[in-house]
Amino acid sequence: MIANQLRGFPLLRGTALLGGTALLSLAAILASQELLRAQPKKLTAKISQTELWQLYRWSIDPQQRREAALLLAAKSKDSPWRKRLLAGQGWGNSPLAAVALKLQAQNAMRLGEKSKANQLWQNLLKSFPNAAATADAYYYLGRQQPELRKQLLKLQPAHPAALESAIELEASNSQHQGAIHLSRWGIHWPGATDLMRSACKAPIKNGPSAQERQDLAIGLAKLGDGKTALSCLAEQPAKPAAALAIGQTLLRGDEEQKLQGESLLLRLAQEHPEAKESIEAAKLLSEPLHPKTALLEALPASLAENSPSVAAARVRLQDRKQAESLLQRWPDDPASWQLQWDLAREALLKGQWEKAKSVLKSIPTKKLPEPLAARQQFWIGFIAAKQGLNQEAKQIWEKLLKSHPSGYYTWRAQARLGQDDLPALSGEQLSISNSKPELGEWTPINSGDELVDTLWRLGLATDAWETWLNLHSETDRTIDTANNRVVEGRLRMAVGDYWTGLSQLWQASLRLVGEDCQMRQLLHRSQHPYRFWPAISKASRSSDIRPELLLAIAKQESRFSPGVKSSAGAVGLMQLMPETAAELSDGSLKKEELLNPQTNSKLGARYLANLLKHWQGNPWLTAASYNAGPGAVTEWLTSELKTDPELWVERIPYPETRIYTKKVLGNLWSYLHIGSKEPCKTGM
Repeated sequence: MIANQLRGFPLLRGTALLGGTALLSLAAILASQELLRAQPKKLTAKISQTELWQLYRWSIDPQQRREAALLLAAKSKDSPWRKRLLAGQGWGNSPLAAVALKLQAQNAMRLGEKSKANQLWQNLLKSFPNAAATADAYYYLGRQQPELRKQLLKLQPAHPAALESAIELEASNSQHQGAIHLSRWGIHWPGATDLMRSACKAPIKNGPSAQERQDLAIGLAKLGDGKTALSCLAEQPAKPAAALAIGQTLLRGDEEQKLQGESLLLRLAQEHPEAKESIEAAKLLSEPLHPKTALLEALPASLAENSPSVAAARVRLQDRKQAESLLQRWPDDPASWQLQWDLAREALLKGQWEKAKSVLKSIPTKKLPEPLAARQQFWIGFIAAKQGLNQEAKQIWEKLLKSHPSGYYTWRAQARLGQDDLPALSGEQLSISNSKPELGEWTPINSGDELVDTLWRLGLATDAWETWLNLHSETDRTIDTANNRVVEGRLRMAVGDYWTGLSQLWQASLRLVGEDCQMRQLLHRSQHPYRFWPAISKASRSSDIRPELLLAIAKQESRFSPGVKSSAGAVGLMQLMPETAAELSDGSLKKEELLNPQTNSKLGARYLANLLKHWQGNPWLTAASYNAGPGAVTEWLTSELKTDPELWVERIPYPETRIYTKKVLGNLWSYLHIGSKEPCKTGM
């Protein structure tokens, strides 16, 4: 009996072990699912690849599994796993289902699976006819069904797929409907400029209508072609929107065009004094440092009396005594901010410390955008130091350092406090790292649109941008707010448009007032990208100069856009003149090679190394020389450069070089400190 029991024991033990293993596995799965259930619903790029795979496989929440799949797909665009990750994610009626179907179709096209892609496009169109993601389905299926292209232009006019359809439509439509569409929804789309110009030249009888010519004129004016824009109207009166756009562009032309622009803007203000465009026209006529008295006096009284820009212009021209009351009346207006600085700078250069301090304090710091508040506080501290109030100056500068991200004025405050200054910028002893600093964690976009925000956190920047475009066309000025500029700037940079993106972020920084510390830090980090870092770090090593200096120059010169060409003929990332580049490369360089970031940065580094050697490492003279040339800078040398370099910069007679020098050195300081922890501090 016992023997029989003993003989059966191994079998019982094996059964028990198998059952125990199954139970343990089930417990582990349940524990994993419980753990995954506790995970935050909103997945972001912060989550590791390992965690994402776990969520993709084990999460009991199907929406979370889909988000994990999309995040993984976004991180592995060329991976063979991408097809599997995207498969089956187009379920339900969520906008993400439409995006998943679109990504599947695009992936099928990339793999050469045309039939599969076509079926997916059809499923997308049938299930989500109005979704932003479906624009691509309208476009691709529209090759065989032209009616779909027409629907696309109507339903999603600002979507990139619609803009490309407009380009193709123009080739087959003698009525210039493609060009007219682009003038309203996508003036910057490649090829749009030439098509709009061609439409403007069409005969009046058979060409665009009167309203269409107004739209074409506005588009061309915004692209900087005021002359063609004016002729496009075919001698019909410009409506307010067209008059403003054309007038603003003509003001940037030669003397004859400036006069045309002034006349157009003045007529606009006189004929439509209540229109919002007239307010902008009055502002433009008031902007010059020395505006024309006759133009200001010809403005309608109702418009002039309520315009801070006109009031500021009159102060510049004649009545300086009215400055204080103007600044107190309109402390929140950019015209007041500019007037405050113009008057303060004038007093600083004359050594009129009390007057300069009075002007600088006329607008409270909390009423100013962050960059202007930093400037104000630095100079108030500077004045205190000049008046022998060293302890007061120290307190002001220390408060400045606690309240603002690193930049030109925090650098000067630290240098004045004796705490820190620029390191050597060139030399064989430099230790140059190949790695770029840690730029902080992923941050949400906070666009105000749930789908845009979701696509952004899932790493689908292109889809987020296209959805945003579909909501906010570039001609819709009702969305031109500082917060929207931040959103659009970040989105544009995420899809590679650094030229416009950085401009949007800078404009936002000059309009945002009272934003919290996190926003200031985000705006600061976003404005200092490390684009083309491999090429820049390699170029810096080849010429023994700091890569941060190359980044600072590239940001200011081209906004990291290698295809940019200046009106003077400068080309590429570092904006080199072809003649200079040829000398630096021993004459063996082809002009088109300057568009290559690696070649351009290498030659730019070589030129900077020569300037640094010429000026014995002086950063002020080097930065100014990169813009104006060493010959011009030689004429500006004074002893003030050693004692008060901040005042020396303000005396540079070329406004462009003066601003350029401060911006480059501010960029340099920011890049030198961007990797360091800059915790949010109080004090502003």
